[in-house]
Amino acid sequence: MGKVNKGILVTAAGTGINLMLGVLYSWSVIKKALVAQGWSNTQAAVPYTVACAVFAIIMVFAGRLQDQIGPRKVATVGGILIGSGMILGGLIPSLTGLIISFGILAGTGIGLGYAAATPAAVKWFGPEKKGLITGIVVSGFGLASVYISPLTTWFLNHFGLERTFIYLGMIFLVITVILAQLLTDPPAGYRATGVTSETLKINVDFTWQEMLKTYRFYLLWLMFAFSASAGLMIIGHITTIAKEQANWEKGFWLVALLAIFNASGRILAGMASDRIGRVNTMLLVFLVGGVNMLLFGTYHTIGSMAIGTAIAGLAYGALLSLFPSATADYYGTKNLGVNYGLVFTAWGIGGVLGPLLAGKVVDLTGNYLIAYKISAALLGGAVLLALLLKIPRYVLAKA
Repeated sequence: MGKVNKGILVTAAGTGINLMLGVLYSWSVIKKALVAQGWSNTQAAVPYTVACAVFAIIMVFAGRLQDQIGPRKVATVGGILIGSGMILGGLIPSLTGLIISFGILAGTGIGLGYAAATPAAVKWFGPEKKGLITGIVVSGFGLASVYISPLTTWFLNHFGLERTFIYLGMIFLVITVILAQLLTDPPAGYRATGVTSETLKINVDFTWQEMLKTYRFYLLWLMFAFSASAGLMIIGHITTIAKEQANWEKGFWLVALLAIFNASGRILAGMASDRIGRVNTMLLVFLVGGVNMLLFGTYHTIGSMAIGTAIAGLAYGALLSLFPSATADYYGTKNLGVNYGLVFTAWGIGGVLGPLLAGKVVDLTGNYLIAYKISAALLGGAVLLALLLKIPRYVLAKA
């Protein structure tokens, strides 16, 4: 198989794996079912929050592991863990049981699979396609809710909560393990089209220790944490928000809408950042997302709620292609797994901050208005940090 075709196959496999790992985005539907059974909003947010945090923490170790032993083995173990975690959740559907099964086991599996998919694909292509390829692979994760949300709703209506977990787990386990066998890094000495000897001289590969000594890492980390919290809050609560603000019982369709724009934002931001630069694209995304959060409390019709959800999906999805691309810009692709894993821990903080904050606010005040304002303020902070950051096309020195 030609090298270009091999790269396309790896990209397709990575996208498919992310379609399975996007089970996180089914939680808005599952949360609604748990609340209907008597759980509080805060309790129902805990397993999801734990899964986000574990996902982010595991990314560091999974990234380093896939840099060392290759993406195939890491993604295979990830598929086994996410499937077995979901199945166990159906067997032990208590708060403690779901924290262990969905939060820890499935969260670990998601982290392993996600860490393996993007670096494997990016290494097959030149720098001019870095943002695009990253956007395509991670779009699978965002697009997952298009099928997972309606599928989860159908399972819940026909089989109940316990069997829903079991059936989803079986599906994710089988498909993820099969697709993992197609992930592979380029052979030693491989040079992608568009990469010249001059490019190689100035595109320096940082170790994770060297990366942590640069101020840009900390700017990227804070920007990611601030901006991710708003999107993750909406993802985790959108069906409840639709019911409370627009009196719409079929808010699960907004999860699918959010997923479509989430996936689109990843690809569009990747393409845009290849052309106008990462920082310019980040600034645009943060500004649009912040204004949308300020206005979200005024969305009281199905139409306005759909528009706000679509914008939130675009803004959030963009982050998942911009930050791995920016990490590769600054620190190279050789150690991209562990380097982006460290940057990605910021997403875990956003996953803890956004959903739990929203759950607590609505439990205390009865609505989400304060949570929207806090999210808008965090996105404003990300704008200020982005103004301090200038990402060049290639890294010129380890300093």
